[in-house]
Amino acid sequence: MLRAGRPMRVGVGLKEVLAHLEAQVQQVLQVMSFSHSDITAALSDRVRLDYSSREGLADSMRAFKSSPGYEVTFSLLNPDPQSHHLHWDIEAAVQSYIQPLLSKLAPVADFSLDSQILYYAVLGVNPRYDPSLNAYTLNADSLSHVINPVEARLGSSAASSNPVLNFLLYVPDARHSPLYITDHRKNTVVSNAFSSPRWGGIMVYNVNGTELPVDINIDMTRVMGVFLAQLRLMLGVQSSAPPPGFLVGPCGPAGLADWELDRLLWSRSVENVATATTTITSLAQLLDQIGNIVINDNIAEQVSAAVASLQLAVGQLEVGNLGLALQYSKEAILQSERAFFDPSLLHLLYFPDDQKFAIYIPLFLPMCVPILLSLLKMAAEARQRRRERQDKKD
Repeated sequence: MLRAGRPMRVGVGLKEVLAHLEAQVQQVLQVMSFSHSDITAALSDRVRLDYSSREGLADSMRAFKSSPGYEVTFSLLNPDPQSHHLHWDIEAAVQSYIQPLLSKLAPVADFSLDSQILYYAVLGVNPRYDPSLNAYTLNADSLSHVINPVEARLGSSAASSNPVLNFLLYVPDARHSPLYITDHRKNTVVSNAFSSPRWGGIMVYNVNGTELPVDINIDMTRVMGVFLAQLRLMLGVQSSAPPPGFLVGPCGPAGLADWELDRLLWSRSVENVATATTTITSLAQLLDQIGNIVINDNIAEQVSAAVASLQLAVGQLEVGNLGLALQYSKEAILQSERAFFDPSLLHLLYFPDDQKFAIYIPLFLPMCVPILLSLLKMAAEARQRRRERQDKKD
């Protein structure tokens, strides 16, 4: 709801009211509509961008690329199970906080959820003791070394071909507790969590208790609040700041506003259109490079269907039917990839003519040498017989 900044006279017409609110409406539309920065982020893998800061580069790479499905995995890491008996109601927490968001994102992709508890799992980085905080710290420079040791224990990336979003809750052992994450300015992070672009997020959960072992009931409200914010970033949901003097309404129980969903549908549609277009262009370049390639009817139908789906997707984007545009763009990607990776093209793709000569010449050359010598010997004998016949005539 918009309100005029100053009172207006009685009996003013609708045109005057709209003219008075035009500047405010434009400000709101600039925030909630699909802007040039959104297009740049959607095409970040295909165009060369100029980032003025490392933060801008990290933000552009944070979200996962468009995919028909995602695997969301929640993991509890307990490096010291003898001292900490952890209890987390992950099923109820997912149903209360995560599932409403994923249900609203159903038009974007399919999601599958799973959870696990890993014992004796460590971060692989030794935290440093900070006397000023009377606690251990992990600085921002060492966070990049945390992912690889932990990822080897997860084992979720091999279960599906879809991208995996990992969310880890780490409870430090008694020797390194409490443990805090610090930024580049040596300040502690309020959420005590960090995220890795296109991988997931890790939250450090400190526990209190001097007498060991201790039973711990994890506060899932605090944990899921952090994971929900990280999940929005990983899926490309952008939270834009409202113009000065404006308030953005709450997202509701789903944690996602309708206008944020529209922006996400738009960006994913543009990204899918660019991906399918690139695939078809690469296939056309391949056909130009390989002259003896054979295109069967199946590939021709797939390419034709992909082009038709691309045209439909662009047409639906122009009229604002975002759901249909995303659906057609997904079909375009599927059809273009089927055509590009058709089995009839693979042997020509990996064995062009120049490679065939390079492979078969060493095989046939030893066979050709004795054949060539035999031909030369036969030619010499024929010439010798012709000389003898000529000598007899003379």
